Amino acid sequence: MKTFQLSADLREGLGKKATKSLRKQGIIPAVIYGGEATHHLTVTQDAVRNLIYTPEIFDIDLSVAGKTCKAVLKDIQFHPVTDEILHIDFLEVNKDKAIEMEVPVVLEGHAAGVRAGGKLVLEMRKLRVKAIYDQIPERLHINVENLELGKSMQVGALSFEGLEIMNAKNAVVCAVRLTRAARGAAAKK
Repeated sequence: MKTFQLSADLREGLGKKATKSLRKQGIIPAVIYGGEATHHLTVTQDAVRNLIYTPEIFDIDLSVAGKTCKAVLKDIQFHPVTDEILHIDFLEVNKDKAIEMEVPVVLEGHAAGVRAGGKLVLEMRKLRVKAIYDQIPERLHINVENLELGKSMQVGALSFEGLEIMNAKNAVVCAVRLTRAARGAAAKK
């Protein structure tokens, strides 16, 4: 996993009025939990832009009031109309406790069904996995070379060393579908 350096400040004022005042200044309220105590923080829009607007996952070195801890991004709340970031949740991690995290999926290989005229469709861009944070990969690579036309690959068919996949076992990750052109050609025969 890539590492991201982020500095935050402790937040004094809690509640709706103080939070609204922070957001007007372009400051995002945040919270970090999972350690000894929960801390209310503030971060700037510019500091978290490269952390949020990317498909990558990061191991965050979060420094607060002179102390540094390891954390991961747990949740982000956006305004429903303006897409402004309203709140960020960080989870402090350590090597003793497993965490759940969404990891991007990458399909590798040229599927047999695609060579036969089908179209490969990625149904799940991310899978939720559970593991110790330093064992979580940046991406989950899935080989689709043996995937035939009309077949799909489900979560239950996948296994990765050191990872427990938390998605439903019958959820479809990817499938090779028959295209309209191929269906029309088959109907004319």
